[in-house]
Amino acid sequence: MPPRRSSIPLAPASTAPGESAGAAFARRGAKPAKAVKSAKAAARTKRTPAPRAGQDGASRASHPLIDGYLEYLLIERGLAENTLAAYAADLSDFAGFLAQGGIDLEAATEQTLFLYIVDLRRRGLTSRTLSRHLSALRGLFAHGVAEGQLAVDPLRYLENPKLPRTLPDVLTRDEMAAVLARPDLSDRLGFRDRTMLELLYASGLRVSELCGLRPLDFDPMTGLVRVFGKGSKERIVPVHDTAAKLLAAYIRDWRPAFRPVQDALFLNRSGKGLTRQAVWKVVKRHVAEAGIRKDISPHTFRHSFATHLLDGGADLRTVQMLLGHADIAATEIYTHVQADRLRQVHRSHHPRSRS
Repeated sequence: MPPRRSSIPLAPASTAPGESAGAAFARRGAKPAKAVKSAKAAARTKRTPAPRAGQDGASRASHPLIDGYLEYLLIERGLAENTLAAYAADLSDFAGFLAQGGIDLEAATEQTLFLYIVDLRRRGLTSRTLSRHLSALRGLFAHGVAEGQLAVDPLRYLENPKLPRTLPDVLTRDEMAAVLARPDLSDRLGFRDRTMLELLYASGLRVSELCGLRPLDFDPMTGLVRVFGKGSKERIVPVHDTAAKLLAAYIRDWRPAFRPVQDALFLNRSGKGLTRQAVWKVVKRHVAEAGIRKDISPHTFRHSFATHLLDGGADLRTVQMLLGHADIAATEIYTHVQADRLRQVHRSHHPRSRS
């Protein structure tokens, strides 16, 4: 019988305070090797919790096993650059921890990992962030064992922390209508913003998917949008007539006014593709102008899209396909959103609930 898995501490220790990856990058004008380098560069600038005292940047250390694993994730698994950057940041942080203690990665044991987890907790990381770090490490060690570079996986008996189920914020239909009505359709920026917001709500795109769209990804004859999701997985998403008309008009009449220098669908004043941060600012601005005080992000449009579809009678499997979820368990969260809303309505309106 295998040993029982050890539990990861959820509180600080009391003693301390479709398309291949290569093809996808080639289509976007980047090479896999460059993508790995850019992921590592992003990891160096990625905001992380305060470094350990005396480490002096050692948390950005690297290791041949880590470099090989990142290349495997890009070339064979086809992970997106943003995901690679997150993995690179987490794994280099672990390499820095090992370097500070004078431990070789190949010699890391279960006790080493346990101490690293305690160290992460001391730095104030949440259970969700800790779980992300462990996910990166599990992949690294499993890959090292499979490739014969490591003799044993030190994480095989350590469990992930249990994460609380959090319900996503959504906009009501009236709130969504108020936000969509804010952009001024008489100028190029306003028309771009309205088209972008309509598309987010009409298709449930992730913000990275929105930023990755090209004009030819939209077919005005069918009203379908080709989307490249996580891992360069392609899916086709329909949009409603209002969004389709706005997209067609934007591409035909308004996008040329930005004097494009890149092939992105949505452009900034300089004719370059919008970044995720720029989309976030656009959403925040129009939500604030609509007088909505909720903490809204572009992902809220995705949550609202799924919730409103289910409210309207769509089945869970269809919503899963539209969102591009690999596992239907990720889509089931929206059924809990519905149940929570039903309870609130029941409490507010049932005569016995108000007595």
